[in-house]
Amino acid sequence: MDLILAFRINPTFFYISVIILGLIIGSFLNVVIHRLPIILLRDWRRDCREFLTEKFPGDMAQGSATPETNNKYNLVVPRSACPQCGHQISALENIPVLSYLFLKGRCKACKTPISARYPVIETISALLTFVSAWKFGVSYAFLFAACLSWALLCLTMIDYDHMYLPDQITLPFLWLGLMLNLQGMYTDLHSAVIGAIAGYLSLWSVYHVFKLATGKEGMGFGDFKLLALFGAWFGWQMLPAIILLSSLIGAVVGILLIVLKLHQKGKPIPFGPYLAGAGWVAMMWGKDLNALYFHYFLGSS
Repeated sequence: MDLILAFRINPTFFYISVIILGLIIGSFLNVVIHRLPIILLRDWRRDCREFLTEKFPGDMAQGSATPETNNKYNLVVPRSACPQCGHQISALENIPVLSYLFLKGRCKACKTPISARYPVIETISALLTFVSAWKFGVSYAFLFAACLSWALLCLTMIDYDHMYLPDQITLPFLWLGLMLNLQGMYTDLHSAVIGAIAGYLSLWSVYHVFKLATGKEGMGFGDFKLLALFGAWFGWQMLPAIILLSSLIGAVVGILLIVLKLHQKGKPIPFGPYLAGAGWVAMMWGKDLNALYFHYFLGSS
């Protein structure tokens, strides 16, 4: 309680603290983004072996990319290490952003370049946390909004890398949204339940209509669940804005990538990142966007 009081008395201290928290969480998100798909792949292979009672060719020869021989591989162990030389990263080498700058973007041991993606994700995490704090202030609404922001950042990067939105992240946050709205934290419970149902069924319907018309799958099932998550958190009233915004951004970015020859025509583009971004914008400014839409396009006051 004393810390909460200090945050309310001194907003500068609060914002500095949430930025530091965002950087630390961002460092952990880098681990989740990298390891969670590997863990899920290992589990899938294990389940397949148990079902078929035989080993898949090459299962034991995947190297560090799929560490099948490591009995303990999760989000905590083993310690992070350089993929090139195996040098274990110490605590001083793992300070968000600062360590990357101090090491000049290279491994301390073998001088192999380190991807700039790591400090970028840490910085984005800090920015999302700061904006959430600015929007909701010192409150439980800020705390859970920050948690959702971190989850959306994870989902965005995993979908970008693997075109897959893990249920291990999406479904717990869907249920969390419904639980929080038992007390009306972001919307009333009635709107949240209808939002979860409508969010899932709307994209589910689009998926099946598109598949019947073209014989192709236009999106994955993870997209249905992600939109259901947003419905559970913010109510059905936010769904039209989220769908419209994500579709618009996705279309513009997709066309630009093809025109600039940064993406092969005909190759699928993950929809999750655009949906996640639109959902985050709805969390921050959704009510204002809805009000502007009704005022300018429908003439409502």
